[in-house]
Amino acid sequence: MSSHSIDVDEAGFQEQVLDVSRHTPVILDFWAEWCGPCRVLKPILEKLAREFEGKFLLAKIDSDRNQRLAGQFGVRGIPTVVAVVDGGEVDRFSGALPEGEVRKFLGRVIPSPAARLLAQAAALYGQGRQEPALQLLEQALRLEPENPEGSLLAAQIALDQGSLDAAQRALERIPPQKRMDDGFRALQARLEFLRQSGSLPGEDELQARIGRDGDDLEARLQLANLWAAQKRYEPALEQLLEIVRRDRKFRDDIGRKTLLEIFNLMGGGEVVNRYRKLLASALN
Repeated sequence: MSSHSIDVDEAGFQEQVLDVSRHTPVILDFWAEWCGPCRVLKPILEKLAREFEGKFLLAKIDSDRNQRLAGQFGVRGIPTVVAVVDGGEVDRFSGALPEGEVRKFLGRVIPSPAARLLAQAAALYGQGRQEPALQLLEQALRLEPENPEGSLLAAQIALDQGSLDAAQRALERIPPQKRMDDGFRALQARLEFLRQSGSLPGEDELQARIGRDGDDLEARLQLANLWAAQKRYEPALEQLLEIVRRDRKFRDDIGRKTLLEIFNLMGGGEVVNRYRKLLASALN
């Protein structure tokens, strides 16, 4: 038996399948001795497990002897093949597929080298370790220059570092069909706020203008943009809400539109929910 192909029962399932799936995809093959199609599929899976050399683990489960496991995975016929990643099912098929179709299935569930590097980079970025994250990200993008998730992470890091042109180039690599996703729209909004903040008056000057004239809506808008660029979202939302309250038509309803941009940028949460309600009240 190959080290990349093992027999598994219920007693060893946690350790041999679920624990392993945290770092390596596990392909479950539910089979039985009496099943003719199983005898066709099993050699294909075993061959591919050897060929992929550890990119996945093949775990063969005799469904007759492990009926509880088969029931847990909703196995209604055999052979049934289930891909497990990070402790959960991500894909499956039933029946004895030809080798080419099995290869396509594996291609969907086994991360590419670039995807693995990208996952590591994202984890490092989440820990606040930008430089090592950037190094891994650059490696991933050399392998897959058009990877949209990699380009989004590159744009995010570039914005954190104040490299607006680099962020723009990264966002331009995102394919059109991905540009309506919340992640892209949030980064695009953040980039625009940062671009605008570079030409705005200082915070003290803007607050002084508002202090002299509460109807100086341009000053309120500029202050909101400045604070949004600094990720000071709640005071920015307050200024924009005041614009909506004082003059809904100001600059073609820009107060409301900018509020929505910041909602998208923040992604949700208690502050967003509260200001959505306040905006609805101001509009009615």
